[in-house]
Amino acid sequence: MMTSPLRKLSSLLAAGLVFSLVGMGSAEASAQPAPAASQSAPPSGKLAATANPLYKTGRLADSHCQPGDLPSGSTAAYKSFLTKMTNCLNASWTSQFRKAGLSFSKPRLRIITRKVKTPCGAWSTGADGLYCSGDKTMYMLITKDQLRQPFALGIARLMAHEYGHHVQQMSGIWNYYWAARNSSGTAAGLQLSRRSELQAECFSSVFMSTIADDMPIDQQQWDGVVDWFRKNGAKSWPQNDHGKGPTQAAWMERGYKYAMPGACNTWKASAGNVT
Repeated sequence: MMTSPLRKLSSLLAAGLVFSLVGMGSAEASAQPAPAASQSAPPSGKLAATANPLYKTGRLADSHCQPGDLPSGSTAAYKSFLTKMTNCLNASWTSQFRKAGLSFSKPRLRIITRKVKTPCGAWSTGADGLYCSGDKTMYMLITKDQLRQPFALGIARLMAHEYGHHVQQMSGIWNYYWAARNSSGTAAGLQLSRRSELQAECFSSVFMSTIADDMPIDQQQWDGVVDWFRKNGAKSWPQNDHGKGPTQAAWMERGYKYAMPGACNTWKASAGNVT
């Protein structure tokens, strides 16, 4: 497994947690519906967030993910890793939505080697990835720094977080989130944003837990990533819209421990748990 000093995590781990209602872009992996005849449209209203059917589906399906090595200096290997990780995420979440009886389509993946301006807005400084819900696309940026010293665990975690926003979009959670946020004041809006971001981070950790044996994930290295977030997770954001570092770490630990979407219901959590 590739390793990287934790000081290298500042851009890869904290950045990329960007989302938008507007999307664009050509796809390298086109969206396709999950094949389940009993699927239904996502729920609506507050219950879509607080009592979503995904919460009752148990442990996230294991995709037996083996994305392979990520050597330094190879753009082809990097692209292969991103594609395989997306396929693993697709397999796990397609199965989970099927268990929940919810309709699902896979997100698109667009791999870029330079920052691009999209209808989602200007590319955020330092970001290595983002998800746009308008076209259901994950944009993953391969930088020269990442090519020189790629960190497989950090890249996988980032992708799983962006995919977590897609899960929110497809499950109806974001329908409630955006409606509530658009009618809220500043303080309430920031809390809603924290609930959304902390849930995506928890979903990410749920997935990372299910692939821990197959990837494999070194426990000491994972603990180091969580500790990095505990100390630095809030430093990249000018306002508290992602949660304080210890709060981010707590939801990461919860998702990794229980490995099920039901552990990530930030929408029913007390205000003190989404600070």
